[in-house]
Amino acid sequence: MADDARRVLAAAFLAVACFVGLMGAAPAAHAQGVELPSITAKRQDGGVVLDFVANLTLSRAVEDALRRGVPVYFVAEAIVKKPRWYWRDERVSHVSRSWRLSYQPLTSAWRVSLGAFSQSYPSLEEALTTLTRMARWRIAESGVDNTDRYTVDFQFYLDASQLPPPMRLDLNAQSEWKLGVERTIPVE
Repeated sequence: MADDARRVLAAAFLAVACFVGLMGAAPAAHAQGVELPSITAKRQDGGVVLDFVANLTLSRAVEDALRRGVPVYFVAEAIVKKPRWYWRDERVSHVSRSWRLSYQPLTSAWRVSLGAFSQSYPSLEEALTTLTRMARWRIAESGVDNTDRYTVDFQFYLDASQLPPPMRLDLNAQSEWKLGVERTIPVE
């Protein structure tokens, strides 16, 4: 009987040790993705302006690539549409902005570039804050009537097509490189 008790105790101890070992070896969960807690489109001076705030959480693969010097591009696109009952919605305007996020290892600085303008930041969080907030972005210059209804199809995403070619080989199978969000909102 003592031998049976020892075997049961040893088996239980081994099961607990294996469970604890597996839990310690499992990688920590790292949330990733894009959320849009705030987005508004308003009429202004015959056009439409868009304000948005995105919460961006990078995956480990994206952050590791950035730290190794691979630049990553984020794109915001907005399409202003006027609904029509007899045909597809009329596209009033289509605009996009592309940000380049890169890490400079020699200076330990993060650089955000928008067109010819670029700015350096001491931390990744500050750099991400810059590219995830936009105020009074003019997405339609003219052609917006005050009496008609309009909607805005908005997208914010990581543009994997601008990555270096060796990194693009198998990105369709890797979910950590698929960061993006889409929304359709009415123009106020």
